[in-house]
Amino acid sequence: MADDLRMALCELLRKAQMGEDVDFLREGVRALSQALMELEVTEHIGAERYERTAERRGQRNGYRQRTWDTRVGTVELKVPRVRDGSFYPSLLDPRKRAERALVAVVQEAYVQGVSTRRVDDLVQALGMTGISKSQVSLLCQELDKEVERFRNRRLEGEYPYVWLDATFVKVREEGRVVAMAVVMAIGVRESGEREVLGLDVGPSEDGAFWLQFSRALVPRGLKGVRLVTSDAHEGLKRAIAAVLQGASWQRCRVHFVRNALALVPRGAQQMVAATIRTVFVQPDADSAREQWRRVADSFRPRFPRLADLMDAAEEEVLAYLAFPAEHWRQIWSTNPLERLHREVKRRTDVVGIFPNRGAVIRLVGAVVAEQHDEWQVCRRYFSAESLAKLCRGGEAELLAVLLPAG
Repeated sequence: MADDLRMALCELLRKAQMGEDVDFLREGVRALSQALMELEVTEHIGAERYERTAERRGQRNGYRQRTWDTRVGTVELKVPRVRDGSFYPSLLDPRKRAERALVAVVQEAYVQGVSTRRVDDLVQALGMTGISKSQVSLLCQELDKEVERFRNRRLEGEYPYVWLDATFVKVREEGRVVAMAVVMAIGVRESGEREVLGLDVGPSEDGAFWLQFSRALVPRGLKGVRLVTSDAHEGLKRAIAAVLQGASWQRCRVHFVRNALALVPRGAQQMVAATIRTVFVQPDADSAREQWRRVADSFRPRFPRLADLMDAAEEEVLAYLAFPAEHWRQIWSTNPLERLHREVKRRTDVVGIFPNRGAVIRLVGAVVAEQHDEWQVCRRYFSAESLAKLCRGGEAELLAVLLPAG
């Protein structure tokens, strides 16, 4: 580490001697921070770069580019990666942003007198008595800038897979407490990494709101979408068809099973769910389609409405079959986004009732931004080999799946 830091500082001195405009303080922070991360990853895996030791506990896996906002300006860092995704530099403190947002929302609710008993208890536990509105305003303005910068950032590259879904929170608006929809989009880049693409808050999960949300993603750079996974909300389906033309639509299998169970008596639901799930353990597309029709026919005498639903939804629920088999488990449902929703709800449940929409965006935006950062230094969601089938040489293979022999 000492040699790397010395070389970086020597290069900085050389640029200054040659008359180049150099911000010594910012560049010095960057060089020192880079050296500290290298030291930390070396201790984490128990070996230097290219060093063979019996104590080695992992393998390096290159770097991720990451901007870091500091008091001396924005610093460009190369964050070391470990192959199993177990390393994140303590210097960057990934949880700090969301925790500050949570404190700010609790403070705002407390000042405006709309906090619940749980929020009051949390305020006292944090020692936040005597908070002034000016203090809350300053903290919220700082967080809002960070969240808006994240929400409006440019999307680079192509995103073959996109997931869309919504969750709900309670917000005080015009003197009433109402349920607000928090809509989110995540995607997988052509290189295999997951990203949070966008989020917004609106009065309901209607078609107009979904259309507005989807349209806002395209000017920011969303392109190359092959498949969108969501539930069967009619407004959402229309928005996907209107904005992401040419993309296939995958109806979430989990949501479909819930819809199916609503058509049968409670005593038969466990059997029906288990029978439908047999479709998704089939090894290939032809077997899955045959099993789907076989299951629908088995339900027809006793549950004709369920059989009709399966007949109508076959292409929607089995759209995943047109894509590489290595991706099926991730793309046939909205589960990747549901896990993010659970993290969001874990934070929003602490607040209970939000004082306004801005507070929702502030907290949820901070939570998803920190998750986005962690995804950037974790292992790829899809391997390069499996994505090659989709993005470069997989067209003929996919066509064979879509048009089976006979």
